[in-house]
Amino acid sequence: MADAEQQQQQQSGNEQTPLLGGPGDASQQEKPLYHNFILGTGVVAQAGAWILAAIVWGSVFSNDLMLFSAHPLLNSAAVLFFIQGILILQPTYTAKQKKQGTYTHAALNDVAIPAAVAGLVIIEYNKIDHGGTHFESPHAIFGLVTYIMVILQALVGITQYFTPGLYGGVDNARALYKYHRVGGYLTLLLMLATVCAATQTTFNVNVLQMQLWAVVVASVLVVLGVGARIKPSKFGWLAGK
Repeated sequence: MADAEQQQQQQSGNEQTPLLGGPGDASQQEKPLYHNFILGTGVVAQAGAWILAAIVWGSVFSNDLMLFSAHPLLNSAAVLFFIQGILILQPTYTAKQKKQGTYTHAALNDVAIPAAVAGLVIIEYNKIDHGGTHFESPHAIFGLVTYIMVILQALVGITQYFTPGLYGGVDNARALYKYHRVGGYLTLLLMLATVCAATQTTFNVNVLQMQLWAVVVASVLVVLGVGARIKPSKFGWLAGK
C-alpha cells in the first residue's frame, strides 16, 4: 500500500517536472514575476530572441530606410514581445502568480499584436503600390498562417479568461486552456519559420542579406529555451486528466 502511494506521488512529481531540469528549475514559486523572463532555461530563450531581433534590426538599419523597412522591424518586434509573453506566464505556480502572469501576458501581447498587424498593413500597401503578387512565396504563406493563428489565439485567450460566460461558464473556459497553450507554442514555431523563410526572399537576398544559418541558430535557442520549461501537467491529456 505504501509502495503504491509512493509511486503515485512520484508520478505526480514527474508530471510537474519540466522536460529538462529538476522540479524547481522552471517553477516561479516565491520569486517575483519578472524572474520568469530568465528562470531556468528562459535565459537561453532570451538569448535566441534578442539575437534574432538584432539580426533583423542590424540588417535593416545597415541599409537605406524606406516604408518597407517598417515591415521587418515591426514584425521582429512583435515576435520578441510574443516570446516575452510566453516566458512570463510559463512558470507561474500559485493562483496569485497565474493571475499576475496572465495580465502581464495579455499586456505584452497587446503590444505585439498591433505591431504585427501594422507590419501586415505595410507589406500589403507596398505590394498594392508596386503591383506585386500576394502570398506567393513560402515566407508570405507562413506569414499569413501565422497572422491567422495570432488572431485566433488572441480571441480565444481574451474571451476564455475575461468572458468565460461565452463558453458556458468558468469550468468550460478553463477546459480550453490546454488548447490555447498548444496553439501558442505552434504559433511561436510558425513565427520562427516565417523569419527563417524571409531569408530566402528576393529582397533579403539582394538587400538585407540576413543569413539563414544565423536565423536558424537563434530560432533553435528560442525553441530549446521555451520548450525545456514546458510542464506536461498543464496539458490535461498528458497528465491523465
